[in-house]
Amino acid sequence: MKKTYALAQFSMSDVYEENIQRADNYIKEASEKGACFLLLPELFERHYFCQVEDYSKFALAEEFSSSKTLAHFSEMAKKYHIVLPISFFERKNTVYFNSLAMIDADGTILGLYRKSHIPTGECYEEKFYFSEGDTEFKVFDTEAGRIGAAICWDQWFPEVARILTLKGAQLLCYPTAIGSEPVLPKDSKDHWQNVMKGHAAANIIPVMAANRVGTESVRKSSMTFFGSSFVSDEYGNFLATLDRKEEKLLLVDLDLEKCDQERTEWGVFRDRRVDLYGDILSLTGEKKNK
Repeated sequence: MKKTYALAQFSMSDVYEENIQRADNYIKEASEKGACFLLLPELFERHYFCQVEDYSKFALAEEFSSSKTLAHFSEMAKKYHIVLPISFFERKNTVYFNSLAMIDADGTILGLYRKSHIPTGECYEEKFYFSEGDTEFKVFDTEAGRIGAAICWDQWFPEVARILTLKGAQLLCYPTAIGSEPVLPKDSKDHWQNVMKGHAAANIIPVMAANRVGTESVRKSSMTFFGSSFVSDEYGNFLATLDRKEEKLLLVDLDLEKCDQERTEWGVFRDRRVDLYGDILSLTGEKKNK
C-alpha cells in the first residue's frame, strides 16, 4: 500500500527558535498533505557551526535524555501523527556526537543513532566537535515502515546502505549538510546524488536525502549549501528533486511492501557470497592473516 513521505529543504538562521519554527511549519504542512514521515536536514537547529573550530560551540550540545529539542519534536510528532528523524548535537558525559533520534508518530522516541563517519577539512571541521559514533547502524521500526537512518558523510559509504538493508530497512534516509567544497576544485552535487542513487539501485531500496540551502558565514569562513534534496526509487531513478535554492516541502508516494517484493525477486541478497568478502574488513583490501 502506498503512503506519502516528505522531506524539507530550507535555509537556517543562527537563531535556534527561528529554525525550530521553520521545522514546525514543515511538519504541519507535511501532515496536512497526508505524509506519514518527514525528513529534515542535518543539524538544522542553527547554522552549520562546524565550518570552523570554536570551543564555545560545545555549549550548544544536549543530553539525549534531557534534550529540549527532542522533547519538542516528540510533541510535534504526536500532535501531527508523523514520524520524525531528528538530527541534533549530542553530549554524553564528556563526549560529543553528531546524532539522530527517531521519533515515532505517537511521539515515542524509539532510539538513537550516532554518526559513524566523521569528516574533516576546510569548512567541515567535524572531527574537532564529534567523536565517531558507537551505536552501530540502526534500523527503526516505525509507523511509516522500517527506516534505516544515517547522517551526511555516512552516505558516501556503500557499506552503510548495505548493512542497513541487511538489517531489514525498507527506506534509507540521510539528513545532510553539504555545499561548496573549498578544498576540491569542483562542484560535488552530481557525484553526491549519483553515489546515493547507486545505494538505492544496489540494494533495491528507496533513498531520501534532505539538504539545506543558502550561504552561511562563520567568522572568516563562508560556504553555500547546494540543496538538491531528492528521493530515489528502488532502481536508482529520481522520483522527485529540488533545485539548489528552493525552500520547499517535497512529497512522494512510496509502496515499501512492493519494494520488499522487488528486493526478494531480484535475488541479490540470496546470492551474496559472504565467504569471499573478508578483504573489505581491512583498510588496504588485504586480509590480516596474509
